[in-house]
Amino acid sequence: MSLPFPEPAIPVSSRTEVFLGYLDYFRSRLVSKLEALPGGELRRSRLPSGWTPIELLKHLAHDELRWLEWRFEGRDVGDPWAEDRNGRWYVAADETLEELVAALHAQAARTRALVESHDLADVGQPGDGWDGAEPAALERVLFHLLQEYARHVGHLDIVSELARGQVGE
Repeated sequence: MSLPFPEPAIPVSSRTEVFLGYLDYFRSRLVSKLEALPGGELRRSRLPSGWTPIELLKHLAHDELRWLEWRFEGRDVGDPWAEDRNGRWYVAADETLEELVAALHAQAARTRALVESHDLADVGQPGDGWDGAEPAALERVLFHLLQEYARHVGHLDIVSELARGQVGE
């Protein structure tokens, strides 16, 4: 089930909750659209770039891991690019939608805990994830993640419409 859109006129307790609310919303839209796709469409590409809807799901969960745990907190996360194979998003044949949705929800819980334990002005830890650039503040990282989700859920809207799946918000 998708969460309602976090309307700007609805009061929230903090800017942190604005970011977390929008992330929750976009995650819920992603999952709702994936679960509503007609059979066989999860692993079918309808675009010249070749990505599939289930690959998009895995990519976004890894994007949160990369930006918040690997870059911002400077944690060792093993292979931060684990969803990539030969420069493309990859989902193994035995990985299921249910497993990947559970992984997204687990990542969301880690994201919420991490964000709630920091101030938005806190600057990330230096490390390899920044490619030599100065680490960014948490607020900038969250803003980047929101644009990633918004952009990719928009892509999924188009794919879903082409597949005769769920359209719109």
